[in-house]
Amino acid sequence: MFDTLDELEDHKIRYRYGRQGTPLTSALEDVVSELEGAEGTVLCPSGVAAISVALLSCLSSGDELLVTDSVYEPTRAFCETVLKRQGITTRYFDPRIGDGISAFISERTRAIFLESPGSLTFELQDIPAIAGAIGSRDITVLVDNSWATPLYCKPLSLGADIVIHSGTKMFAGHSDTMIGTASANAKALPGLIKTHRTLGQIASPDDTFLTMRGMRTLAVRMKEHQARALELAQWLEGWSDKIKVLHPGLPSHPDHGVFKRDFSGSGSLFSFILPEAPRTAKAAMVDNMTLFGMGYSWGGFESLVLPAWPQKIRTAVPWREPGNLFRLHVGFEDMGELKADLDSGLKRYFSILGM
Repeated sequence: MFDTLDELEDHKIRYRYGRQGTPLTSALEDVVSELEGAEGTVLCPSGVAAISVALLSCLSSGDELLVTDSVYEPTRAFCETVLKRQGITTRYFDPRIGDGISAFISERTRAIFLESPGSLTFELQDIPAIAGAIGSRDITVLVDNSWATPLYCKPLSLGADIVIHSGTKMFAGHSDTMIGTASANAKALPGLIKTHRTLGQIASPDDTFLTMRGMRTLAVRMKEHQARALELAQWLEGWSDKIKVLHPGLPSHPDHGVFKRDFSGSGSLFSFILPEAPRTAKAAMVDNMTLFGMGYSWGGFESLVLPAWPQKIRTAVPWREPGNLFRLHVGFEDMGELKADLDSGLKRYFSILGM
């Protein structure tokens, strides 16, 4: 409520309308901005909402968007539905393209969307090489940084313009809220804020509060998630030479050099590939696990396993790895019990193969 007409007409008042947030909104935005080294941040009701707002802030009808082929499937769906209906063309490229992106850039290219690592197949993109290939052209580089968080990777310092997080996952950290963030440098921030307010994609006060709570323990949780995921990834590599582990923090990963250069740590999520087997083998493995639950939204206490089919998603570069891919989120249960649960599942899988 405004006490006077002067107050009503004073558009400099920060919290004059609900869609502009609350003091707690500003506090969380400031925390994320400081961690990312950003000029500013906006909060959205989910990670997909943050991706949508960020893309719409730098694209118009007739523009072209370049997207890594390893991108999160809902991001691809947004590009192929909403953006397509608006006359925005999306083309996908090899996640490991590096400075070869220059051959893909056209006169209509206005944005490049990266997800490093890809959330199923874990290729890293060479952000400095891609940003450097743009040169002086007016192209916005966006990066989904949900896996590493700004504690372990700062894409803005590597040449990105906008950094996006599904805060539902590591920021909030307790699987009890949904939120997304988009942080920008000085060049991209005005358009991001205008699009955010116009679309009304505002995070609720409750979700903002719960995420602020989670941010207080982010460093402790990330350190523990990193150690546990690496331990389990190394354990899997030693379980059988028929298992291929996809974790950028391992020396065996093709992009480990990029990881050591651009990241100071790793997240809770990685994938592994088992030999080709019928669906009954996959079901025998995952249906009878006691600690690893099947689910999508990682980042919380509970460990997760997810059978995935990247070959059904890719359009630019076919997924040629033979076998069945499983993604793990390593939570906070007892490590011995997690290994035992996974060990039993693997034995059920391989027994159906007669191995």
